[in-house]
Amino acid sequence: MSKKLAVGIDIGGTLTKVGFVDTKGELYAHLDFPTQGYSDVDDYMSVLASKIQYLEKQLSFDFEMVGLGIGAPNANYYRGTIEHAANLEWKGIIPFVSKVKAHFNVPIYMTNDANAAAIGEVVYGDAKKMRDFMVITLGTGLGSGIYANGSFDLWT
Repeated sequence: MSKKLAVGIDIGGTLTKVGFVDTKGELYAHLDFPTQGYSDVDDYMSVLASKIQYLEKQLSFDFEMVGLGIGAPNANYYRGTIEHAANLEWKGIIPFVSKVKAHFNVPIYMTNDANAAAIGEVVYGDAKKMRDFMVITLGTGLGSGIYANGSFDLWT
């Protein structure tokens, strides 16, 4: 029986982090690489796809990739786009999810990186029993994810 794993991707202004995780949040393989240095998003996408394929080969057991989740600056969950991110080299509105779909045939979800951090806290972290909290991210950029009234419905 193969293990079901998802790929998590955190796109930061400096580094991109990639990992294979199970439904309990256990990490099986991970790496990071520079986000900067790719003025063309398609060049970045090729490297991202190759890094995911590299990690797949590092796993020594049967598994099924069941989905891919992406946290990125200025990501629009509803449109699958990264929009005018100040800390990324790619300008304008990038149809990021559709570009990832060209490489992987699994469900793909993307949200703002700070919102993704808040989702991680409510599902796996110290905020499991909280109805209201906020996560503040500080790195190459500054962001916040707000969980209010036990819901993420307020997020765009």
